[in-house]
Amino acid sequence: MLWFVPLLPLLAALVIHGVGKRWPGDDRGRAVLTLAGVAITVATLLLVSIAVTADWGGTYRWSSRIVLSLGMTSTSAVFAIVVPLIAAPIIVYSAYHEASPVSGRETVRPPVGLVALLTAFVGAMELLVLAEDFVTLLIAWELVGACSWALIAHEWQKAGNLRDAAWAFLVTRFGDLGLYIAAAAAFAGTGSFAFADLAQLDGWRLDVFVAGVVLAAAAKSAQVPFSPWLFAAMSGPTPVSALLHAATMVAAGIYLVVRLHAELSAVAWFAPVAITLGLTTALAGGLVACLQGHAKKLLAASTSAQYGLMWLAAGAGFPGVALVHFVTHAFTKAALFLAAGIAERHVDSYSLTAMRLGRLLPGVAAASMVASLALAGVVPLSAAWSKEKIVTAAGHQAPWLAVIVAVAAGLSALYATRFQLLAFGRGRHDRMSEAVSRPGHSRAEAVALYLLAAGTLALSLLWWPGVGNGLADWLSVHFPGTRPWELILSLLLVALGMGLGVWAVRREVTGARRPGATRTGVADWLGLPRLAACGANAVLMFSHGLARFDDRAVDAGIRGSARFGAWLARLGERRGEGAFDGATNQLAKGIDWAGQVARRAHTGQMHHYYTGIAAGLAAILIILSIGALL
Repeated sequence: MLWFVPLLPLLAALVIHGVGKRWPGDDRGRAVLTLAGVAITVATLLLVSIAVTADWGGTYRWSSRIVLSLGMTSTSAVFAIVVPLIAAPIIVYSAYHEASPVSGRETVRPPVGLVALLTAFVGAMELLVLAEDFVTLLIAWELVGACSWALIAHEWQKAGNLRDAAWAFLVTRFGDLGLYIAAAAAFAGTGSFAFADLAQLDGWRLDVFVAGVVLAAAAKSAQVPFSPWLFAAMSGPTPVSALLHAATMVAAGIYLVVRLHAELSAVAWFAPVAITLGLTTALAGGLVACLQGHAKKLLAASTSAQYGLMWLAAGAGFPGVALVHFVTHAFTKAALFLAAGIAERHVDSYSLTAMRLGRLLPGVAAASMVASLALAGVVPLSAAWSKEKIVTAAGHQAPWLAVIVAVAAGLSALYATRFQLLAFGRGRHDRMSEAVSRPGHSRAEAVALYLLAAGTLALSLLWWPGVGNGLADWLSVHFPGTRPWELILSLLLVALGMGLGVWAVRREVTGARRPGATRTGVADWLGLPRLAACGANAVLMFSHGLARFDDRAVDAGIRGSARFGAWLARLGERRGEGAFDGATNQLAKGIDWAGQVARRAHTGQMHHYYTGIAAGLAAILIILSIGALL
């Protein structure tokens, strides 16, 4: 029965794509498309809810050694519920925010293809989080990668979009090799691909398994040095960025870490590696976001940083904290991306210095403020609770680690404040200006944003006494107890970060802070893309060298063999054919002569035959007599 959960959106996506082209191209078509997309995601959510309470499962025996299986754990249940919850408002938003041009016409139609891909993305992610073996996981992993490539390259007509989609795909594809290595190590050590048999792994196979999972998860969740692929993913439409960063593509990496945490933590080096990766990414991503002037890229760097904090929590031994932070971050980040898309529609740019739409869009600004304050870690909003738990989890490893994590949280407050004030502060478009003349946003887009902001507010109940403990019991996880000095230090650094954010915005607005080459390089992921380009160029140069060696050395032997064969053919044509034809003619003549001799004995007269028989018998008797005498 559990197979219905991923199959419903996957099959429905095909139906939407096939039937949706017949729907009208006006608001009625958008309404039908919205209802279809929302109905599928809501139905998926209902199926997940039933599966959790009814303890559904699913298996398909591929062969005697390979069994595809689905199951529901507390971790997979959380992800399976959050994915359609986030996807539903994003689909509403995309149906009205995006448009597909009709070939040969100036008119546009509802984005049927985009909504179908988003729906399929939901199904692929549901299959991934419900997988109970590596074969099923790899199938889902490939589907998620293919859907993300198609979504990033959705507007393929725009220059550079296909290149960026390929860049994001190849970087994550490199990390995917780790998952194949992990699956091979699991099968070699246990004779099975099932997660339930991973406890049998030990020795070097366990180390290989953990290394493969870490590589795959780090690349998918955009940890350093894989982080820059998120900037390439920004070429996709705004709804794609929202879903990809909030609950699907990037979330797949941290899901794998949380889901397999028991096996990963069995290796001594996993904890320091996860903490180092997470802390480095949180600090680097926070710094990049603080200096980034592109709204979507700021939020992308923030995503990388926040998932770095989740990695740190898992490395510190508290995967449940990482799980809760995923949920709070999903609602917060999806709302901010939708807000950025609405602002871009009004100013035709993602440049933060071109916005400041607070008075022009008060409702959008208010919803964005809720999400920004939550991202900043302001109490009592939802993300502040999970962020404080991450600080406490770090403190269980070492006090100095808690201090550094609190600094990373302060950077979150700085870039969240900067985003809110530059995008929706008061200033450039306070009064009626050129922004009003541009097409604005629809009510459906605003409603989608408001729903996500409402979800952020609802999750603030985590601060209510007893709610956190009840959640820990339901998830069967343990949350660390908060120490007073850690909470005070964290809140002070949040306040400091917000203050620095206000100061930075004032400098940018007044023009006192011109972006220089150094700042531009740091904002572009500390120069990592340039280093990657240098590495790619080096690989290409090496490949060209190998190609020249192949042409001059390997192909030389092949060309020599071809020339020798041609020489033999010419020799055969000149001399060989005459010799072979002469031998054939002589053989034919000999056979003809033998036949003529044989025919002489066949005269048709009986006395000739009797004479031949008598002569034969006489010859036999003579031979036998000679043999007897000898």
